[in-house]
Amino acid sequence: MLGLAHQIAGLRPDATYPGDRGGVVLKQQRQPCPITSTAVKDPVWIPQVTALGWLIITRDAKIQEHTAEIAAVRDNGARMVAVGSRDARGTFDQLEVFMCQWRAIQASLDESGPFIYVATRTTFRPIDLGP
Repeated sequence: MLGLAHQIAGLRPDATYPGDRGGVVLKQQRQPCPITSTAVKDPVWIPQVTALGWLIITRDAKIQEHTAEIAAVRDNGARMVAVGSRDARGTFDQLEVFMCQWRAIQASLDESGPFIYVATRTTFRPIDLGP
């Protein structure tokens, strides 16, 4: 997903990724990402980006099995879209899913958290966050 994040951040000033030092996109300043590494654990970075009001986009075909991550999203009121297709392993395949679901992803920005949507080329569906 990091490859896709680099591409999107190069096109949009409102996109970032762990380790992003910021930059100028479309004559607008993109601030550095406060998450400096992909090694930062979920219980640390999820509350940080949620406090900033960000939508989290990640690749996780088995998100429904990752109960600790689901709990972190639920407990912090986070908003997450998980690219869930097993076919979305490479950057181009991830871009295909991302663009096929772009309107749904954009619409999710207007929703309050917590939520997790799973995005594939053909579907955009919520998952149960449990208790």
